[in-house]
Amino acid sequence: MLKIKSMHEIIEEVSPYYKKTKAPESEQKLVYDSPAEGLEPIYFFILDLMNDFGLKPEKLIDNFSSSVGSGHFSDFGMKKSTMQQQGSKLLADINNVLRTVLNLIYDLREFRIRLQAYDDLNDSSKKNVAILSLKQIWLDKVDMQKGNSSVKAMALSQAGFVTLLDAFLAAKDVKDIEKLDLNERVKRIIIPRLHEFDSWLSQSEQELRKRYEIEKTYLKSQINSLKLYSRWAKPYLKAASELESADFGKDPALVKVFNTLLLELTLLGKRQLNIKDISIEGDFPSSFAKESFLRKIKRNYNSCVLIEFNFRGIPQKLQQGFAYGGRAEITFKAYSLNDEELQMLYQKLDDSDLESSLNLITGITDDSLGQLKDDIDYFLGDEKEEKQKSKDTSNPFMALFGKYESKPQKSTSKEEKIESVQKDNWYEKEFFRKKSAETAKETLISLFDIYKKAHGMASFP
Repeated sequence: MLKIKSMHEIIEEVSPYYKKTKAPESEQKLVYDSPAEGLEPIYFFILDLMNDFGLKPEKLIDNFSSSVGSGHFSDFGMKKSTMQQQGSKLLADINNVLRTVLNLIYDLREFRIRLQAYDDLNDSSKKNVAILSLKQIWLDKVDMQKGNSSVKAMALSQAGFVTLLDAFLAAKDVKDIEKLDLNERVKRIIIPRLHEFDSWLSQSEQELRKRYEIEKTYLKSQINSLKLYSRWAKPYLKAASELESADFGKDPALVKVFNTLLLELTLLGKRQLNIKDISIEGDFPSSFAKESFLRKIKRNYNSCVLIEFNFRGIPQKLQQGFAYGGRAEITFKAYSLNDEELQMLYQKLDDSDLESSLNLITGITDDSLGQLKDDIDYFLGDEKEEKQKSKDTSNPFMALFGKYESKPQKSTSKEEKIESVQKDNWYEKEFFRKKSAETAKETLISLFDIYKKAHGMASFP
């Protein structure tokens, strides 16, 4: 994830309230400098502490960058290259299977058109048209192989057989030929040709339906292979993207020949405001506890604590991985954010998240397979079955982006994007915003104070 702006700047963009106030509810900062100790104990202590407070923390930002002359850069560069190579191989396999799928879809479309003529034979209103259509196919695909003795060749190029083609198309069966005003030479040619056509008609339908079913089965196997390759490729593509270094610009800490690492981590913890309980306790008007009022509330308010880690260290190579000791700056910030503000915050972060790189591939694959979705659904089962199995048959490439994996849903819905956040109304501003801000500030003070006491620092003033 490449962070272009600071988190507070993003919050100001999404929240009309903080765009006006220009500052969090509370902010505290700690600097921890210990070359002998790593960042991991600090990070996991705060992470566990946030969980103990019921904040359900989420990692919003995870950036790193190492100087090009460091061993860390070389080690991670080789890992990234390996992931890219494996991902590229699997994408090549995916493209091969995709070409096969496209060819199968094309063939099945042709089979479906051909079989429609056979189906129309059972419909009295369409039977004559279907017979003429099948006769044309027989003339072009089967009889034409006889060369100059084919019906079309004789009718168009040999004298005395001008009526041959019309007679063949007009006659429904052998008995019908006797009723036509034809000379004996034409009849002697038409009768065996009609017999051949009738034999071809029954056998070709069976063979065509059999091949149609075989191709459908093969299409299903190729779709399953496509999904399988897609799932295999996803971890490599994701890992390659996550191993990319962030751009820290002209940060003076990154000197080319130094063995230096910069790291940014941001955690967001939130706790939803329980309006009913707070109203019963007396902090809100008692009318706020009524169901009629609660049903009118369109968005919830959350007490949020944002913790940002900025780390500068000297990575030391160990037998397994690296040890990170150095200087850590930890900033605690308290905010009051409603559901719409949180949703838009996630949207802003997604613009520079891993999804951005994977969406480049989505654009290539979804556009092509999206056009074939109806055909895939048609050939692999009826509509009712497709609705029940929508996870498996809609778009195989969606597996590449984790769409078939069950994921924990965030408390804020991200299904529909929002363009802007509405300003607080009167009771939101006077009660919900103030109370959630107050709770966020109290939570931040508690977290900050516990951390300092746990590390032998002075208590919160």
